[in-house]
Amino acid sequence: MTDEPVAPPADERTTATTDLVTGEDGLARPVWAATDAMLRDYYDTEWGMPVHDERGVFERLSLEAFQSGLSWRTILAKRPAFRAAFADFDPDTVARFDEDDVAGLMADAGIVRNQAKIRATITNANATVALRADGGLADLVWSFRPDTTPAPRTAAEVPTTSPESVALSKALRKRGFAFVGPTTMHALMEALGIVDTHLLGSHRRGTSGVWV
Repeated sequence: MTDEPVAPPADERTTATTDLVTGEDGLARPVWAATDAMLRDYYDTEWGMPVHDERGVFERLSLEAFQSGLSWRTILAKRPAFRAAFADFDPDTVARFDEDDVAGLMADAGIVRNQAKIRATITNANATVALRADGGLADLVWSFRPDTTPAPRTAAEVPTTSPESVALSKALRKRGFAFVGPTTMHALMEALGIVDTHLLGSHRRGTSGVWV
């Protein structure tokens, strides 16, 4: 997950050596999550927490695909509209979307009206349903958990791809998924808690229970 950094207000202090900002609550966060209330709440409560259910993984895979080329804040702000438009990301329902549904989605100003990404979400819903016969989407994605997780001290040290995200991308493409490039899959792995890229010193580092 990436976003444009924003400048912290004067009442917050930045630790230059770690790219962390300590807020009035005494908690250290990366710059991108330090000032915007919506991003801060997402960082504090969701990002990097384990998700193992099919619907949850499918939703995050879909939103990461829509985020490609955009800021994560844009997607997060539109998430309620995305959920309404895509039947709360129920794979069975989305898999049945037809051309009328595509037209309706293209007319929905609440979401990102990108036809290729909309069609990819429907394609991925069908692929998710088909994958149930072989363990399911969540199990496949989690099977690419690496032996170790990054330990970045600065934003510059946070990787955007990994051998595992490349391999996951290839595996999903082989299964018929679209918009699942290595960078997008690395962001997905971060969001799901498969890797922990919280900066060392962040109050969220190591809190997922996946990595100690």
